[in-house]
Amino acid sequence: MINAIVLIQAAAESIPEAAQTIAEIEGVTEVYSCAGDVDLIAIVKVDRHEDLAELVPGQISKVAGVLNTDTHISFRSYSKRETEAAFSIGLEEG
Repeated sequence: MINAIVLIQAAAESIPEAAQTIAEIEGVTEVYSCAGDVDLIAIVKVDRHEDLAELVPGQISKVAGVLNTDTHISFRSYSKRETEAAFSIGLEEG
């Protein structure tokens, strides 16, 4: 599975509609509106790099109001839940 974070700049008046449209695209799991340098952040999960290559320029970038995208592919995930599970291997409760 390929996980990517897509940073999206959008026209201010189009942010809610663009976010909803992007959220409905297959492969997009979440869309966040945010403050800062970007307006929206989309979390994308696809099977192949080719799927990502189609999804971002072929669909997300073509959504009305989207001005620019910047895609970051993740290599590894770190979370509190995964860290706790790794360190609890071999420990028995009781």
